[in-house]
Parts: sequence; structure tokens; C-alpha cells
Amino acid sequence: MAASEENNSLFLIFILTMIALPLVPYTILRLCHAATRKTRTIHCQCSVCSRSGKHRKSIYKRISNFSTCSNLTTLLLWVVMVILVYYIKHISRENQPFEPFSILGLGPGASESDIKKAYRRLSILYHPDKNPDPEAHKYFVEFISKAYQALTDPISRENYEKYGHPDGRQGFQMGIALPQFLLNIDGASGGILLLGIVGVCILLPLMIAVIYLSRSSKYTGNYVMHQTLSTYYYFMKPSLAPSKVMDVFIKAAEYMEMPVRRSDAEPLQKLFVAVRSELNLDLKNIRTEQAKFWKQHPSLVKMELLIQAHLTRESDALSSALQNDFKHMLELAPRLLEELMKIAVLPRSPKGYGWLRPAIGVVELSQSIIQAVPLSARKAVGGYSEGIAPFLQLPHFSEGIVKKIARKKVRTFQELRNMTVQDRSELLTQTAGFSAAEAHDVELVLEMIPSITVEITCETEGEEGVQEGDIVSMYAWVTLRRGNGLVGALPHSPLFPFHKEENFWLLLADTASNDVWLSQKVSFMDEVTAITAASKAIQETKEALGANVKEMNSAVREAIEKVKSGSRLVMGKFQAPEEGSYNLSSYCLCDAWIGCDSKASLKLKVLKRSRAGTRGHGAEEGPGAEDGAEEEEEEDEEDYDDYESEYSDDDDHEKEMVSKVANGAAHQRGVSSSEGSGTD
Repeated sequence: MAASEENNSLFLIFILTMIALPLVPYTILRLCHAATRKTRTIHCQCSVCSRSGKHRKSIYKRISNFSTCSNLTTLLLWVVMVILVYYIKHISRENQPFEPFSILGLGPGASESDIKKAYRRLSILYHPDKNPDPEAHKYFVEFISKAYQALTDPISRENYEKYGHPDGRQGFQMGIALPQFLLNIDGASGGILLLGIVGVCILLPLMIAVIYLSRSSKYTGNYVMHQTLSTYYYFMKPSLAPSKVMDVFIKAAEYMEMPVRRSDAEPLQKLFVAVRSELNLDLKNIRTEQAKFWKQHPSLVKMELLIQAHLTRESDALSSALQNDFKHMLELAPRLLEELMKIAVLPRSPKGYGWLRPAIGVVELSQSIIQAVPLSARKAVGGYSEGIAPFLQLPHFSEGIVKKIARKKVRTFQELRNMTVQDRSELLTQTAGFSAAEAHDVELVLEMIPSITVEITCETEGEEGVQEGDIVSMYAWVTLRRGNGLVGALPHSPLFPFHKEENFWLLLADTASNDVWLSQKVSFMDEVTAITAASKAIQETKEALGANVKEMNSAVREAIEKVKSGSRLVMGKFQAPEEGSYNLSSYCLCDAWIGCDSKASLKLKVLKRSRAGTRGHGAEEGPGAEDGAEEEEEEDEEDYDDYESEYSDDDDHEKEMVSKVANGAAHQRGVSSSEGSGTD
């Protein structure tokens, strides 16, 4: 019995140790992280966002934030550890070693008379004739009598003093950290042991493998269905106009699987009437166009109408059943748009380039969905060269308000941002009719909108020029500035009901050929990861160039300071094309804000590879080179003017592309460059 209890105790100690080894350091790490976490508010503080309740920290949301799978698991393991500690301590008390002197309340070496006196004293307290308590009787028989007998018998006392036990020398015993029922493999315990081995070693791994394989065969790592990627890949075309990106986006398998109920017919008919102007229907043949629209797959019809309801802000009229589908559609939208963007810039041409036109369309659709702005608002109409979409993302703004401030010659979003706070407040309160609180809301959102600048360097490492076939390295520092001083922030999007972090896409593209040479997603939320990546990249680059330790450390420190001040390092490599001059453009596109995109021009001159392996200079000098640069600029402007408007139909005339806020400086080595410009 004692051996059984000892084995059980050892098994519990073993389990306690295995739990404590990872749990204690993990808990300390989480507590330290929570204590040092920045508590600065990064979401919009305007009254519109406050009323939406999306960022409100209610008791339910606080409990929800705490009751994550990780936190609940940690708490449960700590509860198990406390129970194990208490149980092990209780068992250890019951299994105390036999100490006759301690039982009688005597010290080692007590005389025989002292032993008899102690025995008589304890007998008065615990003897069955004196104390009828069964526990007292048990204690007297098992402990007091045995201790008295061990100390009064000369042989037993000699054995105890010599070997530590009244019975003399004891054999060596070794316990095993397993529960006793697993050691008795005969009878019922053997069946339990067999079932445990089969369940833990065979059935459990098999079940996990089946679940994993069934899910991995249907979804990607970004929780997007493989069928969706195949559909996007098939329908993505290089000439896909931004206005047609919606048609590809709604073909996601996740959307096609959403049920279309008979009860949805009447609400969808009403919704069609409300959003008909946004469906690009030919008004001359409206009946034919309507019939053609309703002949589409029911899921496509439903998804397009729900998205248009969100863009036109008509979602309040939806039925309760459609409201659930509407929210599910918006919840899936960000990651579907991200995958659609990756498909657009996926290298497909023989030279390994992606497509610029559909990529811009995907980002613009993402901006419109996050800000709930109609696609038609992005068209350049009247005196608004960039449309009124950037204005509509501001709180309390409407088309009527935009027309009012246009009377004061404020027709672009950048003109509104460039005004002083006082002038802007007077414009909004006196001309637009805003209250002081509403004008303050606008000011808060304008301070949240980022301004982006890009510095790009393209070079062949270790060489002075770029020759055809070289591996060209691009180094780009993307810098973000806000009026409120934040770097990472959540966008103002009160009508988008889910948490959405702003992301940026950096594209190095040739607008004339519609090719994307390089693309990368940039985030400003995780500063630690950005510091690690920038430090590693700078260190590897300096090592390859043979820099000494001092130069390397100085460059790494400089990179860390730039990251902390709001910059991110983006690196990429591409193979230099055939000989010639290329007018490239760097785009930095935000997927959440309208009117803060940045575009800069970059001229890359590729030299013909010399037979002897010597290398020429990529940038020509002298008057002739300057004349050539002017000609290239004129050609670039012509190509830019020919670029089709974002939301014109495929057969419309090409117009000047509208975009971009901050000027991006393009610097180079072995590359001629020019500074791009744009407006919000």
C-alpha cells in the first residue's frame, strides 16, 4: 500500500514538473509584455466612431479580450498546478517516515523512564478506554503503541538507532512515476491500459491528421479557400479595369457558398432599386440590362447588391437575415482582397512581372469598402479632378457639403488638408454649416490620415552601373507621418464593423507596359519586427560589401532610429531587362484610406553587357545626357496621360490617372531618377 501511494505521488510530481517547466516562464513573459505594452490609443476618437461602438471597451469586450484560448488555457493549467501541489502535500503528510521519538514528543537519546512517562501521558489522551473517538484509537494503535514498543524493546531500539528502522536494515526500493492502476496490467486495469495506449497513440493522432488534412485541402494558410484562388487566377486579366475588379472579387467561393433564400427575393428587389445607379447598367437599354443582371448566378447577384448597399450606405434597410449575410460578407472582404491583390501582382509574364492596372483597382476597391464610399465617387467630374471620394471618408461630409466648400475654391482633398486649422474651422463652420463639435471631428480624422514618402535606391551591389541580366537590388525607405504623431494606427472607418489594420502596398512598376516589377506589403503596426528585419538586412548588405564592424554597427543604429521614427525598410531583387531606358514609377498604396497614396518617378538605364566583362556607367553626363533625360520625361508624361481612368469603361477614351498625395523622392546609384508628384 505504501509503495502504491509512493508511486502515485511520484507520478503527480512528474506531471506537475512537466506543466511547470513551460508554464512558469510563459506566464512571466506574458505578464512582462502586458506591463510594458503601450496604452496609447491608436483608434479614431471622433464622435462618429465613438457612436459606432466598434472600439468601445465594454465589460463584455474586456472579458472577450481576456477569455482568449491562450489566456483560458494558461489559467486552467495554473488551477491544475495548484490542485496538484495541494494533493501532493496532503499525500506527503500521510506518508511521513516512522519517527518514534517524535511521536512520543521526546528528543533523541531519551531515557527509558522518560519514554514510559511520555507513553502514560499520551495513553490518557488517546487510549480507547479514555477517549472513545475512533481516530484517537487508530492513532494510539498505529503510532503510540508501535513507538513505545520500538523504544522499549532493546533489539528494536538498537536497530532503529543503527539503521533508522525498528525492523533493522531495509532493502533498497525504487518508485516509478506512474499511477498504480497502470502497473496492474491484469484484469480490468489491463483493458484500461490497452484502451489508453490505442486512444492516445493511434486514434488521437489519426483524428488530428484527418482534421488537418481536410481543412488544409480546402483552405490556404490565410483562411481563403483554394477554389477562390483558382477562380481569381482565372478571371484576373492584365487589362482588367478597376471598375471591373468588383466582378472578379464577388466570385470568391466563400461568397458563392452563402445561401440564397426565397425570402431574400423581395428585399433584394428593393435594394436593386436603391443602388441601381452604381451597377454600371446601360440606361439606353435599361430593361435588357436589368434582365441580364438578374440572370446571373443568384449568389453573384446577392453579393454585388450587398456590397453596393455598403458602399452607398443603404445597409440599414436590409432585413435581419440579410444583415447576417451582410456582416459575414464584410468580415471576409479584407483577406479576400489581400489574396486578390497577390494574384494581380503575381509574376505571369515571361519576364516575371505582375500587372499594375488590376492591382490599383484592387486597392481602390479595398479603400472604398473600408470607408463605405461608392466607386462612382472616384470619377473625375466637374471641377473635381480626383472625384469626391476622399471627402466622403470624413465624418459628417456628404455630396452637398463638398459642393458648399467648392464655392471657396476648395476642390481637392489636398487643398483641404493644406489649410491651417483656423482657416479650415472657419470654412467648415461658416460655409459648410458644421457645428464646432463636428468641425473638431473632421480635425481629428485629418490628423489620423497618413502622409507617405518613399526613398528608393536601385543598384547592382558592388558595381557602378546596371547591365542587362544583372540582379538589381531595390532598397526603399517608406516613411509615414501623421498630424497626431502616431505611427501605427487604426483607420477611421465607422461603417466597417470589424477591426481593420491599415496596410500599404509598395509597387515598382512600368506604367507604359502595365508591368509590376516588384511588390511588397508594408505594415507600420509592429515596430519590433520592423527593427529586427531592417537590422538584419543592413548587416547582411554591409557584410557583402566588405564593411568593417564599426561601419556596420553605425549603419544598423541609423536604420533602427529610422524605424523608430516611422520608417520601414523594403527590399527586393529583380533581374535587369534588356538594354534601354525605363521610366518606372513607385506606388505606395494604402488599402484603408482614400487620397493618401504616393507615387514617385524613377528612371532606370540598363547598359548592354560588355564582352570583356567591364562595366560602364548607368548615368550619362553632359548636355547630351540632359537632353536625353528631357526627352524621356516627355515620353513618360505621354504614357501617363494615356493611362485609362480608374473607373471608366473598357471602351472609353484613356484619361489622366488621378491619385497620390506626398511626393516620393527617388534616389539611385547607377540609375537616373526624377521626383514624382501627385495630389491627394
